Amino acid sequence: MSHSPPRASAEAAAWLARLQGDARTAAREAAFKDWLRADPANQKAFEQATDIWADLPGAAALMGERPAPRPLPARRHLPIRELALAASLLLAIGIGSFFWLSEPSAYSTTMGEQKVATLEDGSRIALNTDSSVEVRYDPAQRLVELDRGEAMFEVAHNSARPFIVRAGDKQIRAVGTSFVVRRDRGEVIVTLLQGKVAVTDIRPAPVKLPPTYLNPGDRLRAPVEGPARIDAQTADAATAWRRGQAMFADTPLGDAVTELNRYGGPRLVIDDPRLAGLRVSGVFATNDTAEFARAVAALHGLRVEQNGQTMHIVR
Repeated sequence: MSHSPPRASAEAAAWLARLQGDARTAAREAAFKDWLRADPANQKAFEQATDIWADLPGAAALMGERPAPRPLPARRHLPIRELALAASLLLAIGIGSFFWLSEPSAYSTTMGEQKVATLEDGSRIALNTDSSVEVRYDPAQRLVELDRGEAMFEVAHNSARPFIVRAGDKQIRAVGTSFVVRRDRGEVIVTLLQGKVAVTDIRPAPVKLPPTYLNPGDRLRAPVEGPARIDAQTADAATAWRRGQAMFADTPLGDAVTELNRYGGPRLVIDDPRLAGLRVSGVFATNDTAEFARAVAALHGLRVEQNGQTMHIVR
């Protein structure tokens, strides 16, 4: 017997467990059919799982079902691969679990580093500086936890297997789209580039609020305290970091300094809080904080004093 790929075999075990359960719905049937059509290996793996399931003594009893109508062979010596699949079937159904959880994959960047990861379904995650995500796929959903930092998601379409990003107490649900999520000092910022997403507050609450749906160009800012608000941000500005740039439009100098300090290099410091409110506009390289400091100083009649790896912007 030829064998199916390990992931297809594991997902087949999960689907067989789900379909053996009581909650067999039209949505679940449709998702199952989508999974079968997604890859010829899935059909083969499910047929193999079904054959093995029928050959497992007492398997039906685990689900309180009638015995399988087909007779059991007198003695079948299963190869190691089939024994592993049989074990996964028994485990999934014996504990009442109806999905298989993959081992999570973690991706991270250090300060000043960027990285792009392509996931198993073709979706892509671009990580900005000092960011970390954990990815966990199962047959029902594609889940990504943004632990810190900022990431751009380009999601492969699959209506039966939604793509979900969790950042703090916010959950972003998409099917096929692209968007940017940032988690910074407790605040969560979601900018939609293409498609449509639903943002939900997942904190326990007496009354659950309905999801907030974003359209392309919408930016949702959810602070730690207080209501979320939506404003506009262009795709160029939201993805400037992927080009090694930071774009500011009438931005307070203090906020601009904080943004550029995320990328490493000489650290910028504003000692006089009155200077933090000065406004800055322009496009600056994220890997050249010194040039930013000199440009701001020239614009506002200030000076730059360097002390080791720290640059002070002063009057």
